[in-house]
Amino acid sequence: MPAGDAPVAGMPAGDMPMGGMPQGSAHHGNNAGGMGAMMGMGGMDMETMPEHVQENMRRMMVTMPAMHDGMMNENADVAFACGMIAHHQGAIDMAEVLLEHGEDDQMRTLAQEIIDAQVGEIEQMTTWLAENAN
Repeated sequence: MPAGDAPVAGMPAGDMPMGGMPQGSAHHGNNAGGMGAMMGMGGMDMETMPEHVQENMRRMMVTMPAMHDGMMNENADVAFACGMIAHHQGAIDMAEVLLEHGEDDQMRTLAQEIIDAQVGEIEQMTTWLAENAN
């Protein structure tokens, strides 16, 4: 199983348990419009980009809208937790891509440390949401 498909805090990458947040895999689709256009990617040919760039962009197309949607909650605490879960998932996704494609030992160690720390924080926020969000 590729690292990007490994469950994070008990959920597959891209599956976030908040209402209104996208469900599905971060590894499918290009989404060249929408968020891609907002990030200045309109008209860019992802096929010509290096594999690690393509993978980062695919994953970002899931986490960026999820972070935005999460932060729109009327309750500041819930908005923070939802937005940060998506933000942390984005950092985990980037670190996983580095582990798949990177070669520098120092960067690979840092990537694993980021994954380890942020998985725990996602679990903490997910638990808080389950106990406190309506």
